[in-house]
Amino acid sequence: MGKLIKNHWARLIILTASMYQVAAATEGFFWPKIFWDFLTTNLNPVVKPIPILQIINLLFGILGVAWEWPLGFLSGTAMHRSIECRLVIYPLSSLAALLLYQGTNAGLYYLIGMGVYFWAFSEGEVRLPSCPKT
Repeated sequence: MGKLIKNHWARLIILTASMYQVAAATEGFFWPKIFWDFLTTNLNPVVKPIPILQIINLLFGILGVAWEWPLGFLSGTAMHRSIECRLVIYPLSSLAALLLYQGTNAGLYYLIGMGVYFWAFSEGEVRLPSCPKT
């Protein structure tokens, strides 16, 4: 059997989480709800009347898809190859997703993906460009 390449596995998990986050943010525009509203209603102004949290989730989700797919101008750059940069940005994406009711699954997927990225980072794996620069 082959060796498990953890950063590729984490890439697929994060790609799934990012796509789920985009879908959750889109759904959140129509049915705005904070996940933690059963504890407090102090966060309700973040989702309605102005959909601040939904826009943040949409931007983080698009960034995650563009980063993990990757887009042509991102492929092969230092930011694209950096696992450390991912371990800085994805906790913020996870937090934003976990605050939105529709995005809780995406937030949990982000946490799992970050754990796998950290596992890959601690074993010394490096992220190689998946596409040649054009």
